[in-house]
Amino acid sequence: MGFVVLSFLILISSDFLISYLAPFYIPYLGFFPYTDFLKKFHLPNFITAQANFDGVHYLKIASKGYEQYTQAFFPLYPLSIHYVSRFFNTVNYLIVALLISNIFFFFGLFIFKKYLEQFLPKEKVFWTIIFLLTFPTSFFLHAVYPHGLFIFALASSLLFMRKKKYLLASFAAALSSTIRLIGIFIFIPFLLTIFNDKKRKIIHFLYALTPFIGLAAYSIYLYKTTGDPFYFFNSQPAFGANRSTSLISLPQVYFRYLKIFTSASLNFQFLVSLFEFFVFTFVFGCLLWQLKTLLKEKNKNTDLLGLNLFSIAAILLPTLTGTFSSIPRYALEAPAFFIFLAQIKNIKIKFSLVLVFAILHVVLLAFFTQGYFVS
Repeated sequence: MGFVVLSFLILISSDFLISYLAPFYIPYLGFFPYTDFLKKFHLPNFITAQANFDGVHYLKIASKGYEQYTQAFFPLYPLSIHYVSRFFNTVNYLIVALLISNIFFFFGLFIFKKYLEQFLPKEKVFWTIIFLLTFPTSFFLHAVYPHGLFIFALASSLLFMRKKKYLLASFAAALSSTIRLIGIFIFIPFLLTIFNDKKRKIIHFLYALTPFIGLAAYSIYLYKTTGDPFYFFNSQPAFGANRSTSLISLPQVYFRYLKIFTSASLNFQFLVSLFEFFVFTFVFGCLLWQLKTLLKEKNKNTDLLGLNLFSIAAILLPTLTGTFSSIPRYALEAPAFFIFLAQIKNIKIKFSLVLVFAILHVVLLAFFTQGYFVS
């Protein structure tokens, strides 16, 4: 518990310090919609900056409900902000959102550590957490984004699975798909866990399908309010990033990016695209290498195999819209990647990666808080 508390406090305090100092070195850009909306919360800029870009949409949904196209954002996070704000009789949704993100991220981190300790040595658990927290985009885990809440739901479901508490695992899994679409992929580690359980029953396989319940509930709501049960997907192009509602294969996405690199002018957007391309290739490559190693093992680690397949599915899904946009942020929800890095034997390589991650983390957070899209 002490390690988690210390790591969490160091991350939060250093990130707020970076956000506070960023305006002294980087000019403000802030081209995203509704920047004036954040001013009504009357908070210092380094705090309101935690809601830049998508964070604004979550706050607007929490305060006013869904508007045209905002159905692209799944409901549990903004609903939590709304009802907690009502419970405490406050209209400062931004403060409430930050509290929800930070509290659930903290407990999610603690539960994730407890889960990893079930099948990994303590040293590898330590390095997994370090790589996750120093990752260049880890500040999204405690900003006004749903990733901290999702990590909590994912880790809870995985830990309950490991302890064979399938009903609780299914409840957490169902909630996860009302936070992020990739929550549906929890059925993969769920099925592997059940297949590996000598005391499995038929009903346990039904529990493994519960991650689809949250998505189904949201789709029913969308059908009743918009007439389109898949509006969470079909509204994506409204938010730019060249997303397509036609499914695009991975080779096509690579071709698009290579075309960008050979024709686009060198500017900030070019560098972000290059970063997205590199992060996806690095993370996806590590996960495939890990999968190959796991499949060769005679005594397979079912937990790690399930996490690996979940992580591959989670990072591949966004690319079907034809872009690597936001992949550096979505990589936070590919836990097997961080385990892969933790299993590197060369300590110098580990320290080098942590240093590179930390430097990029400072740079990206500084630009993000100043209104530049980084992921």
